[in-house]
Amino acid sequence: MRASSPVQASLPSARAAGTLRAFLLVIAALVYLGVVIELWFTDHTMELLQILPFVVCLAAFAVVASALLRPRRPTLRLVRATLPFVVAVSLLGMYEHMHANYEFEREIRPNASTLSSFEKSLHGVAPILAPGSLGLAGVLAVAATWQHPLLTGPDEES
Repeated sequence: MRASSPVQASLPSARAAGTLRAFLLVIAALVYLGVVIELWFTDHTMELLQILPFVVCLAAFAVVASALLRPRRPTLRLVRATLPFVVAVSLLGMYEHMHANYEFEREIRPNASTLSSFEKSLHGVAPILAPGSLGLAGVLAVAATWQHPLLTGPDEES
């Protein structure tokens, strides 16, 4: 019998890695649902653009749930494929929140300097980092697919 190297000994077992993957997917799914609930409670439905995070969160939730319930190569690839859309909507939301806060500051303080308005807009009513939770959930979901056995093996369907 061959002794395992220190690197092999430090790698998590397949069972532990599977548990960690499932945990990351569950957290991502809960974040997506939590964002939808928060958006609903805050009436984030005034403009058409405000509907976009609902659509992205619900679609991403469906993808993550399907990866949890039936982990297959196409589903795991779909989890990875959703990340650019989730991150794009997350960044767009952060920009929109910042822009809304800045415009409000310019409206109520028209003589304030640009720097002062920018600083005040960081503390505005529209939370700048809240849309970032979408991006975080997407990164967690993709992290769950990192070195997944279904994605690292031969290119045949499992």
